[in-house]
Amino acid sequence: MAPRIGVTIWSLGTTKSEKELRKQLEIAQEIGVEGVQLWCVDYGPDVPCLLDPDRCGKEERRRIRHLIVDVYGLEITGCCAQLSGTKGIGGLDDPEGLDKRIEKTKKALELAVDIEAPIVTTHPGVIPEDKSDPRYNVIFNSITEIGKYAERLGAYFCIETGLERPIILKEFIEEIGSEGVKVNYDPANLLKYGKEEVVNGVKILGKLIVHTHAKDYNPETKRATVGEGLVPWSDYLKALKEVGYNGWLAIEDETGIDVVNSIKKGKRFLESMISNIWR
Repeated sequence: MAPRIGVTIWSLGTTKSEKELRKQLEIAQEIGVEGVQLWCVDYGPDVPCLLDPDRCGKEERRRIRHLIVDVYGLEITGCCAQLSGTKGIGGLDDPEGLDKRIEKTKKALELAVDIEAPIVTTHPGVIPEDKSDPRYNVIFNSITEIGKYAERLGAYFCIETGLERPIILKEFIEEIGSEGVKVNYDPANLLKYGKEEVVNGVKILGKLIVHTHAKDYNPETKRATVGEGLVPWSDYLKALKEVGYNGWLAIEDETGIDVVNSIKKGKRFLESMISNIWR
């Protein structure tokens, strides 16, 4: 079974209201993807998200799922609950305000289960290679708690690749030892470690990968269009096939540059690659 192509809804802008959500779903339909990954936390103190679990109640969740699945005919690939701490992205490695971020992440997992898309992806913060680094215990304990909660819900808390090498991520998840902690694989995020690591990372993480972002990086144009950058797509997708991955390839383009056409190009490229590799 081959992977399916979706889109990260935040590539199409913010989802502050149902009107914005409907517009994004219309664009996703026009592009021709099969699914959308939703953003489910506020974008900032003054920028609300329709799906933030503190404002999106049970009835609203049912209604939004109905809108996406039954009205627009799309599937929900999962959710993204990207938070930030006082020192940077994620914040699950930052003691200040940590309890609130853990609680928000748990609520995001509940929302994902309620809309029948039990995957929540995020960059949780930096996993230090040196376990004696004080931040290690902070992020380890945070994600252990979240992972156990996800496991009880029948959900996955997915750490997105990029802030550490795949081998460090694998060892960290194995030490936690929870079925509730998995990986959202983003190949472009790993280019800083070399093209080889993009492919090797799949082999290292293997069955831990339950969701992926499809994104590229072109150092000359600064564009993220899939197939027009440095990601070795053929070898990468073959590696995904070898480890048995058949989940979502959610196209992500956060550049703000001609994004709809970029996603359309990426979709056509991926369809061609999939047809050749999974034939």
